Amino acid sequence: MAGRVLLACAMAALLCQVWIAAEPHHKEEDVLFPWKNQGKGVVRVKRDWIIPPIRVLENSRQVPEDLVQIKSDKIFTGEVIYKLEGPGVDQDPKNLFEIDDKTGVIRSKRQLDRETHKSFTLKAFALSPSGERLENPTIIEIVVLDQNDNRPAFTQSQFVGSVPEFSVPGTSVMSVSATDADDPMTENAFLSYSIIGQESIPVNAVTKTMFGINNETGAIHTRDVGLDREVVKSFRLKLQVADMGGMGLTSEAVAIIHVSDINNHAPRFTQPEHLMKALENRKDFEIGRVKVEDRDERGEGNWEAKYFISNDPGGHFAIRTDPGTNEGVLTVVKPLDYEAQAERVLVLTVQNVNRLSDKAPNLPASSATVTVAVVNENEAPLFSDDPIQIVVPESVLPGTLLRRNIAFDPEHLDLRYEFSRDPERWLEINRDTGDITAKRRFNMRSPNVRNNIYNAVVKVTDAGGVSTTATVAITLTETNDFPPQLLPLSGTVCRAAGRRSPGMVVTAVDEDLPPHAAPFTFKIPDDLSINWTVIQVNDTHALLQPLVELQAGEYVVTVFVSDSGSPVLSAYAQVNVTLCVCNYFGDCKSEVGAVLSSSVGINFIALVIVMASIALLLLLLLLAVAVTHCGKRHHIKKGTGLLVGESEDDIRDNVFNYDEQGGGEEDENAFNIDLLWNPHDAPSTPGSYYPGRGVPRGKQPLRRDAPHNLPSPIYPRRPPADPTDIEDYISDGLDAADNDPNVPPYDTALIYDYEGEGSLAGSFSSIASGSSDGDQDYDYLNDWGPRFQKLANMFDPR
Repeated sequence: MAGRVLLACAMAALLCQVWIAAEPHHKEEDVLFPWKNQGKGVVRVKRDWIIPPIRVLENSRQVPEDLVQIKSDKIFTGEVIYKLEGPGVDQDPKNLFEIDDKTGVIRSKRQLDRETHKSFTLKAFALSPSGERLENPTIIEIVVLDQNDNRPAFTQSQFVGSVPEFSVPGTSVMSVSATDADDPMTENAFLSYSIIGQESIPVNAVTKTMFGINNETGAIHTRDVGLDREVVKSFRLKLQVADMGGMGLTSEAVAIIHVSDINNHAPRFTQPEHLMKALENRKDFEIGRVKVEDRDERGEGNWEAKYFISNDPGGHFAIRTDPGTNEGVLTVVKPLDYEAQAERVLVLTVQNVNRLSDKAPNLPASSATVTVAVVNENEAPLFSDDPIQIVVPESVLPGTLLRRNIAFDPEHLDLRYEFSRDPERWLEINRDTGDITAKRRFNMRSPNVRNNIYNAVVKVTDAGGVSTTATVAITLTETNDFPPQLLPLSGTVCRAAGRRSPGMVVTAVDEDLPPHAAPFTFKIPDDLSINWTVIQVNDTHALLQPLVELQAGEYVVTVFVSDSGSPVLSAYAQVNVTLCVCNYFGDCKSEVGAVLSSSVGINFIALVIVMASIALLLLLLLLAVAVTHCGKRHHIKKGTGLLVGESEDDIRDNVFNYDEQGGGEEDENAFNIDLLWNPHDAPSTPGSYYPGRGVPRGKQPLRRDAPHNLPSPIYPRRPPADPTDIEDYISDGLDAADNDPNVPPYDTALIYDYEGEGSLAGSFSSIASGSSDGDQDYDYLNDWGPRFQKLANMFDPR
C-alpha cells in the first residue's frame, strides 16, 4: 500500500511539472491581480496541487515508515531544501513526523494513537539554500486509521431499577448503556448487549428467566409472568456488552431489579373483639389500641391503615393511626357520663391509605367491635346556672325568698350550701336546700354594687367532699324611697325700683336614681303664694321670685317639691330669703350704700358728723396712751456706760444671746442690729435712721458717734535700725493711735437699738447709764465666797 501511495505521489508531481512548463509565463502583477487583465483576453492563472489525505494505521509496528514524497514543481538550477512544520513536528505532540530536507520524503517516527489524535495537518515548504521560499507551502493531511484496541465499558458498574409485581411480559423495566473509545463509524465500536446470568432474592425463589434485553439499545423488559413481591423481593442480573457486533472485546456489569409493591392486600384486624375502660368526665386521653396486619410493603401507603368509628352518635371517641406500628389508637375526645350510659359499644373498620389494586382479592372491609366500660367517679355538683341571675328591687324586705333549686349532684348525693363571699352580708342560704333569701335591706349606694349589680359567690359540697362554686349576680332595680331635697335653703334676692327682681335659683336633688328622681316639680302652697312665686327653669332647677314689691329684709318662703318616682315622693322646704337693694350690676349694694340710698334713716351730713366725732375720739385716746408711755421712756446717763430706766426697778429680764465673736461694738455685720431698736427712742434729728420705716432691710444706719473724713496722724513707717530704739518706736505708734479720730473705739455716746419692750434687764453699755460705777453697791460680791473676792476688789470704789 505504501508503495502505491508513493508511486501516485510521484506521478502527480511529474504531471505538475509538465503542466507548469507548458503554461506561459506572466508578469507578477498579472498573477497577484488577475482582474486587471479583464478585456485583454483569457489569461490562465496558476493553480496549486491538492494532495489527498494520507492514511496511516494506528499502532503500526513499521516505524519509521515513509508516508509521502514531495517535490517542487519549478525547475531550479540550484539546490532545493524541504521543510515541514505543524502538530506532530514542531508542535505538540512533537517528534511524530519528519521530512528529508533533500528528497522531500515525509515519514512517521513513532506509533500513532487514534484515540489521542485522529488526524494531523502539516505544512511543507520548498526553500533555496539562502532560505528564500520558492513557492507557496503545501498542505498535507495525515489521517490515523482506527484499530479495535479499546474494550467497551458500561457507564455504571451496577444499575438499579424496579418493576411492579404481577407485571405482564414485555413491561419495560430499565435501560443500561456502555461506551467504546474506538471509531464509532467502524465495527470496532458497534456494541451488542446480553444477559448472561439471573439470580433471585431470596435465592431460588424464581428459577425461570424473567427478563430480557435489547442487544442494540440495552433496554431490559419482562419476558414471563409470576412477579410476586411476597415471593421474590428482587433480581440480580449479570450483563455483558461486546464490540464488533458481539464478536469483539467484552465487558460485564450488574443490574439489580426490585419488585415494587402494589396494594393487593387489604388490612385485616388481628382480633375481632376488644374490651376497654374509660373514666368519666375526662377527655383527650388514650383508652386502648387495635392491631391489623397487611402483607403489603411495610412503611408504604399500601401498608398504612386508616380507621373509622361507627355507632358513636355523641362524637365522644376518636381513632388515629400510629405511623410506626400501624395500630389504631382509640381516645376519648368528649367527656363520658357514667350516669347517662355506663357502657359504649363501638364498631371499627379499617382500610389502606392508598386505593386497593384491582388485582387484590374482592373481600369486604375488615371490622372489629370495641366495648368501652365507663368507670364511675365522684363528680362535682353542678349548678343549674352559672352565674345565678336574680333581679330584685332594692327595697326588698328581709326574709324574702330570692332563688331555689340552684344546684344538683350527678350521683344524687346530699349537698351542703354556703356563701364563700358576701361582702355586705345581705344574703342568707339554707344549708340543706340551697334556698337564697334576703337577710337585710339592699343599698344601691354601696361600693360593692357596680352597674346596679351585686355579686356574691355560693359554694356547694357533696357528701364525698367534692365542691364547686358559682357566682350569684343580683341585679337591683331602683325604687323611690327618698324624697327630693331643696338646695340652697338660704339666699339673697335684690330688688330695683321699677324693675322685677331676678329672683333666687333653687335646685332639687334626690338620692334615688332615674327614673325615680328628675324631673322635679316645684310649687308654693296656695295659702303661702301671696307674695312669692316659683318658676320652673328645667328638670332640676327653679326660680324663686317675689310677686309684689317688698321691703328689704328677711323672709321665709315655703316651697313644695316632688319627684317623678312611683309612687311620687314630696317634701316641704323653708327657704330663708334676704331681700336687698340692687346695685348697677344687679347685685346687692353694700350696707352703707343701702343706707345712703334709703329714704329711711339719717341723711348724709348727719352721718359725716357722726363719723368725724368717732375719729376725733379715737385720736384723743391714742394721744393719751402715747403720753403715758413716753413718761416711762428710758434715758442715758453719761459716765456710766449702762442703758437703764429712770428707776432701778426697771430692769429687763430678756437678755439676748447671740454667740457672736465679732469686732465689738463696731462690728455691725455680725447680726442685724435692727432687732435692738427701741421704737420709743426715735431720734429727733431729721434724716435719722428709722429701722423698718422707709429704709431697706439690711442697710446699715448712719453712725453719728465718730468723726468722718478727719486727718489721721502720721504713723512711723520704718522700724528703727538700732534695737535700743524699739521702745521709742512703739511709743510713737501708740501716741499716734491715741490721737487718731478715725480709729475705734470712740469715747462718745453710741446708738444702741432697742432690746425688747417690757424687759426687766437694762442695757449692758456704760454709756448714758442711770448711775455710774461709783454709785453701784458691790458688797454683795463678798458674800459669794472666795472665788468672787477678786471680782469684788475690782469693783470696790474705794
